[in-house]
Amino acid sequence: MTASSNSPEPQSARDSTQSASADTAQTDAGTHRVGVLSTHNSKETKAILNAVRVLGHEPVWIRDENVTSWIEDGTVRLSPQVDVLVNRMLLTKSDHQLEDLQLAALYGETSPVINEPQAVANTLHKFRAGAKLAADGLPVPDAFFGRSPRTFEEWPEHLPDAAAYKHTIGTNGRDMSIVSPNEPVGPMINDEHAFVQEFLEDAEDRPSDVRVYVVGGEVVGAMRRHAPEGDWRTNVALGGDVEGVTDDLGQEPRHLAKKATAVLGLDLAGVDLMPIDGDWYILEVNATAGFKGLFSATGVSAAPHIARLAIERAGGSIDTSQVVELETTLDDSVPDCKPPLVQKQGDDGVLGYTSRIRINGRDGAEQAVAKSDTGAKRTSIDTDLAGRIGAGPLVGTTDVRSGTGSDTETRPLVDVDLCLNGRWRTVTASITDRSEMTYPVLLGRDVLEAYTLDISRTIEE
Repeated sequence: MTASSNSPEPQSARDSTQSASADTAQTDAGTHRVGVLSTHNSKETKAILNAVRVLGHEPVWIRDENVTSWIEDGTVRLSPQVDVLVNRMLLTKSDHQLEDLQLAALYGETSPVINEPQAVANTLHKFRAGAKLAADGLPVPDAFFGRSPRTFEEWPEHLPDAAAYKHTIGTNGRDMSIVSPNEPVGPMINDEHAFVQEFLEDAEDRPSDVRVYVVGGEVVGAMRRHAPEGDWRTNVALGGDVEGVTDDLGQEPRHLAKKATAVLGLDLAGVDLMPIDGDWYILEVNATAGFKGLFSATGVSAAPHIARLAIERAGGSIDTSQVVELETTLDDSVPDCKPPLVQKQGDDGVLGYTSRIRINGRDGAEQAVAKSDTGAKRTSIDTDLAGRIGAGPLVGTTDVRSGTGSDTETRPLVDVDLCLNGRWRTVTASITDRSEMTYPVLLGRDVLEAYTLDISRTIEE
């Protein structure tokens, strides 16, 4: 489907008694506010926002730090307000997939959404996506899915040869392996559901596949991905090499990539294909496919194509010559529309030697008194406090020198939300036993760099 054939009704035609936007910012006549929903800091997200700006429209980066919604007198209100939303939530790495999908759906009540939530949901579960493509007559590898150890034992009856064993929801080839019918494998990989898929091998010595990037019903570029030496996975994130094949891509793979994108209801996608004995198969469809590798291989950035699709979906128009000129660069500098972690306006930007804070985790929030320490690189919280609030998720570990000696202590790192001077921010803090200390939270330079420190200010428990 093309952008022109799929344009929604003007916003004024919708029932304003049901929903309305709450952001009061105004744009010039003919200028549209293009929101990009993305809580991660990928080069692709930045490039799309920067392309929107260069094309003469206003980019709005929608993140946890700035999004709000409320219902008032039967009217749904949203801030920031946008005329169209590009949904780039990376759900394969999310711990709250339903919540993230619903945020995109909430925007869908008031504005068109590029990659609507239901389409993304269709694509997110790899076996479900394959089933939907197969039901429409598209060529996909055979596969098997079961949810219990007993049912999963049946897979060799359907796939008698080697199979790819992988997560139903995953990305970057994580934890994938090749299994044979006599291997004891179950329905879960690391506590996440899995399935097996026919392992397709091409005639080349080095495994490869073709990633085709589709935007608005058109192919904007294609690359062949070669697996690293000694591996069979072609993911760029795992070290795979890429080469541009856009000009050499035949009509059949072009048709399959566009058809697969349309069948799943997506506006843009990266479609992975493989030819076997002259026949093409659809391996996967990725709703939030990166395009750094595509740019490296072809010299074409998908960012201006995505920006144009969004602007046209909002009712604007962009000359093709502008996109062609812009696609030769990938500007991944931090856009000026990125919301700050700490809002300066109206905020008390001073912290004392001790300050009263609120700290929030998965199981609740507590008030505490925190000590400021410019000698500490990272914020740390007491083990008992972390347990009470359910601090997390665990994002890694860090080694900290203990005392004045050369010994080091390995501490877990968790994400927590801190409220300082009335403003919230997310901090990756270390967990340690501070039961012998006066204060359960120590604020390090990762927090203090955004504030002025006044050591004469203190607050007691």
